Amino acid sequence: MMWNWEYAIAVFPIVFQAIWVTLSATLVGFGIAVIVGLFWTLARRSSYKPVAWTVGGLVEFIRSTPLLVQLFFLYYALPQLPYIGVSLDAFTAGVIGLGLHYSTYLSEIYRSGIESIPKGQWEACTALNFSRLHTWTKVILPQAVPPVLPMFGNYLIVMFKETPLLGAITVVEMLQVSLIIGSQSFRYIEPITIVGLLFLLLSYPSALAVRRLEERMKARYGRGKQKVTREEVTL
Repeated sequence: MMWNWEYAIAVFPIVFQAIWVTLSATLVGFGIAVIVGLFWTLARRSSYKPVAWTVGGLVEFIRSTPLLVQLFFLYYALPQLPYIGVSLDAFTAGVIGLGLHYSTYLSEIYRSGIESIPKGQWEACTALNFSRLHTWTKVILPQAVPPVLPMFGNYLIVMFKETPLLGAITVVEMLQVSLIIGSQSFRYIEPITIVGLLFLLLSYPSALAVRRLEERMKARYGRGKQKVTREEVTL
């Protein structure tokens, strides 16, 4: 089959409408990943070892198993679990699956940012008798998160490109719509090509923006660590 411009123009609006499902799944899933990823990081730093070990094992299990298997579990297997069974609609199961899976990767990014904070900052907070909450929210996280924002951006783009997996649990995102259109007309070239181009048009500029942000972060935070005293802690 040759490319048919008339057919491509006709199906483009139908495929394009599904982009909002794709974007919604990406943003909601990323929001879950950011919140849960921070929880994993803080829990793994817990002084209560059983909590740290349990969370560490759970994080490694999620990260070491395929996202598609996790999506199938949430959508098909979870409702059948005795005493626990919870039925989720396809979109909810999809965004939870995306969020939980990538939260394990974001937790490592949080960890790297936190470990880059000079030891003097922690000692200053202890010397000034800051509460644990005050230490984390006012001193540590405001310094740990900005330098790693480019890595967060990279994972946001990766999540966006992984959303076609949600079609496996009947989420009608862009790729799923293109397959439905193709099955009706037996022409797959145009709708699938349109999907690929839409992903490219959104992913490539985003990647350039993340690269520019990375350069700015390197310029701002890459000058090397300086010795920090308790007087330098921002209250």
